[in-house]
Parts: sequence; C-alpha cells; structure tokens
Amino acid sequence: MSTNADLLRKADMTMTDLQNNGGALQPTDSARFIRTLIKQAKVIREARVVEMRSPQRIINKIQFATRIMRRAQSGVALTEAQRSKATTDTVTLQTREQIAEVRLPYDVLEDNIERAQAANNENANTGPGGLRQTLIDLIAERASVDIEELALHSRTGYTSGDADDQAYLSQANGYLQLGSAGGHVVDADNQNLSKNVMREGMKAMPDQYLRARSGLRHYVSVNAEIDYRDTLADRGTGLGDSMTTGAADAMAYGVPVSPVELMTDADGLLCNPKNLILGIQRNVSMEFDKDITTRTYIIVLTTRLDYQIEEDDAVVRYTNIGSTQL
Repeated sequence: MSTNADLLRKADMTMTDLQNNGGALQPTDSARFIRTLIKQAKVIREARVVEMRSPQRIINKIQFATRIMRRAQSGVALTEAQRSKATTDTVTLQTREQIAEVRLPYDVLEDNIERAQAANNENANTGPGGLRQTLIDLIAERASVDIEELALHSRTGYTSGDADDQAYLSQANGYLQLGSAGGHVVDADNQNLSKNVMREGMKAMPDQYLRARSGLRHYVSVNAEIDYRDTLADRGTGLGDSMTTGAADAMAYGVPVSPVELMTDADGLLCNPKNLILGIQRNVSMEFDKDITTRTYIIVLTTRLDYQIEEDDAVVRYTNIGSTQL
C-alpha cells in the first residue's frame, strides 16, 4: 500500500488545464513535458545560513569603535573620560512562516504525458518518477526563487501588486532596504553600471572591509552586468576579447561583478555574502496527503525563516543604475 509520502501533489490543476495546454496524453505526443526555465536563486545560496531552534535568535556583536590609546603621563592615571570601553550591539532574527499548497486530482496523474512506470504493485504515478517527481522538482525550484525575492525585495512599506503581493512582500525589510537604512548608499544617477559607479561603491565601503576583496561581490542585475561587460569588451586587449567570448566573472577593483537574476536593473549590493544572514527555524519541508472525497492529492510546502544583515557598515547599496535600451 502506498504511504502518503508516496502519493502525488500540485496545485489546483484540472483535466481541462491539461487538454487546453497540450498536457493531455495524445498518440503522437512526446513522452515528457519540456520544462520552461525560470529565474534562479543566487544570493541566498551564497548567504550565511543560521539554523534556529526557536522563533527568535539574537546575534551579539562587540568592538572598540574608536581609538583607545592615549599619551601617557608619568604617575598620572587616565581620567574617566579617557578610559575606553567596548561597544556592543545585537542583530535579531525573528522567523515568519511561509507556505505553499498544491493540489492535483487523481485523473491528472492518470492521463498526463509523463506516466510513471508501475512498481511494487503500485498504480502508475504513485511510485517514483512521472509527473509527481516533475512537480516536486518544480515546486522546490520555484520556492527557492520566491524566498530569494522575499529576502531581497521585501519592505514593510510595500504597496504594489495585489493583496497577496502586498501581504508577502511587506512582512519585513529585505537586504536592499536594510542596506539603504543602515549601510552606505551610492546613487548611480541613472548611469549604466561602469567602473566609475563601482569605484564610488568601493570608496564608500570602510577600509577594513576591503582587506579580503575576493570575498566581496558586486551583486547587480543581469542587464547591468552585461552593460559593464560590454564596456570591458570595447578594449582592444585580451581582456576585452574574453568579455564576449568567455564566461569568467567580470571584475571591478578586485571584486567579482555577480549577475543576480532576481535583482532589479536599478539596484545592487556590494558586500560579502556571508554578511547576509538567512535564519531558518524550519527547513523547507514538503508534506503529502490526499482528499478521497474530491479525489485530490495535496502537497504543502512550509518553512520558517528570517533575513538580516549582520554588519550594516559593511554593505553598500547601489541605487538608480541605468540600463542601455536598444
């Protein structure tokens, strides 16, 4: 007998959906769906993941922010005002639950073009493979994109889109908003991404965070990275040739220029990705059930997470980056 975990899942599809959109089984159809590529998460894959055992976690920081040395005078103690003490601060992670639900009627599994091989005396599509596995893969892939969108673009004052958009993207402030509030802001004044814009970003970054430049990233949109790569390609040198014929990262002042598919063209971040925190109390999990009265398989994906910047002073936020329009 199949367990719930062996059963299938995904959201509110009907046989009409399959028939109208080319997914119903036909004699001359190919045996598989062609999977359409979607944007891919990148920043959260490089960010520092902090596992949390409770809904809240406090990260403590300590430093001597100003000079502690004084000129000594023989036999004279420092005054109270001359003595030094460390300054402390905290970063608080407060997780919020995210959920997705997908439902799939029995007949969609039975009549689609990706029928799984029957195995272990199970009915087709209740074992490994087939449309079930395709949908599981797609759900996981889409969820990672949605989580990166939340971590990058959310802000408490978000009011665009429909009610669902507003409820999702207004939960907290994401990395871009946090970078504007506590970091250093460089306004590109509608210039295309260039060495001049990123030079200002590097100069805005406090010197101590430039020690390990290879660990930093200029996170920008795909279009902005192409514009910058194009300026390098104009050079009549081997570097210029490599910008159009090679796939290696473009560099600016010793720091990789990293294209992020979910970054909007006008925005960017200069930071070490390990300074971006993704706090996870509950790992992304999928649970499976079925409703026998409606003959529907149910998949529910949930996670509890938060996102913060550990050291605001070590982040530069780019704004108003322009883009070449052909």
